[in-house]
Amino acid sequence: MKKTLALALLMGLSGCGADATDKVARAREEIARMELAAAKVDLSAALAEQGDSAELLRLLAAVQLRMGDGDGAASTAARLEKLGERGPELARIRAEAALLRGRPDEALTLLGKDGAPQAWRVRAAAHLALDDTAAAVDAFRRGEAAGKDAMLLRDHAQFLIGAEDLTAAEQRVAQIQKLAPDGYDALMLTGEIAARRGRFDAAHSAFAKAAERFPRAPEPLLARASAFERAEQKDKAAEMVAKAAALAPEDPRVIALQVQMATARQDWQKVRDTLASEEAKLDPVSDNGIAYAQALLFLGQREQARSMLQRAFLRAPGNPRVRLLLAGAQMATDDPRAAYATVMPLADSLIADTPELELAETAARALELESEAERWEAKRLSSQRAQALELAGKAEDALLREQWDIGIAAYRTIAAQGDDAEIYRRLALALSRSGKGDEAIAMADKARALVPADADLIHLSGYVRAVAGKEPDTARRLLLEASQADPRNPVYRKSLARWGGQGSEG
Repeated sequence: MKKTLALALLMGLSGCGADATDKVARAREEIARMELAAAKVDLSAALAEQGDSAELLRLLAAVQLRMGDGDGAASTAARLEKLGERGPELARIRAEAALLRGRPDEALTLLGKDGAPQAWRVRAAAHLALDDTAAAVDAFRRGEAAGKDAMLLRDHAQFLIGAEDLTAAEQRVAQIQKLAPDGYDALMLTGEIAARRGRFDAAHSAFAKAAERFPRAPEPLLARASAFERAEQKDKAAEMVAKAAALAPEDPRVIALQVQMATARQDWQKVRDTLASEEAKLDPVSDNGIAYAQALLFLGQREQARSMLQRAFLRAPGNPRVRLLLAGAQMATDDPRAAYATVMPLADSLIADTPELELAETAARALELESEAERWEAKRLSSQRAQALELAGKAEDALLREQWDIGIAAYRTIAAQGDDAEIYRRLALALSRSGKGDEAIAMADKARALVPADADLIHLSGYVRAVAGKEPDTARRLLLEASQADPRNPVYRKSLARWGGQGSEG
């Protein structure tokens, strides 16, 4: 691909290809098809042939910004200034370029008092980069009040999806559809919202339409892969990842999904080889970070795996995957006492799966706690647990289809067997999504009472209150408490910003 682009640029500069006018026309078509890398080459070649013009430089800057090329956009802005360009449009280009180069404070300074919707979009992004989500929400709102801008609405919708406010996100997508019917952003956001709601047929319909209209863009294929993965259609997910890799083999999102596929296949060598060069930069609680630690564990680098998983556990003690892997690493490093303490909350669950029960049993035997080991063995073999797991599976399937009453009834049946924070958590979410706010709050509070220090359950108690419009002061306090417990958690930050004020967005 790089050789092809280099050859195209060389031909353009030497005059062997089409003339500048043809290159510009082709670039516009490429932009419409989201073939941004090709458009960048054609615009650069056209400018080299005919000399700088403000119109083409503005077009090139827009392409560079959409590609995330802050250095290129800053250079283009300097060329515009040499042509005598001044004013807010140039300042916005410079501000977004600064933001992409990791300078959000500079971006805010460059924007000054610009009140255009486009400026508010960049402000919101800068505030998010500075972890000031409240200021970002204010910027989104003020930008929308200033006028209709499709990219502002896109960014706000993406933020709202991250904050789990899908209804408000849908409202922004509807506005984008009016501005650019069936455009790239509208299709991708429509698909993402549908996938989040478990409406996988609708999600694939939107993503497939985007892939057909924008065949050189890897994002629709990656989105389909993620949706197939959520629906546990592994083969179809792998097929989409392979197609995306053919278009953009170095794209970090492609690599992340390749790691996900390799993890599902338990191809630990592939996981380690893919991520080894990034080890120092891996976030321990990211999917890649957890997968890398898991690969190290199964490849025999047990102490290193335990160290990474311990860091992840300190950040996310409520993550069952992290807890189980850490317990496994502790057991593998001859520390059954620590392993037993770590796995106990998972094994105690009414819907404990076989791996955690086997680990609890093994650790108990290593500690010569025979009666405890026999208890875990009996639970693992019990028909009651098998029935609970079957009910939980049916509940999840029902909730994916938005058959709320069926899912809620299944979880209530499990909950009747005894207190279980995980069952109460799932019930609270199902009740909230079905509009039963008071019951959702009661269930979330029961879960939190069982594990009071769990940031996920603190966040849940605040979230269900906020969605229901109940007890706003308590909701804010709980969302703030969760965010303070894990300041780097993006969901907590976005929830606090989204629901931190009274009322709700329309």
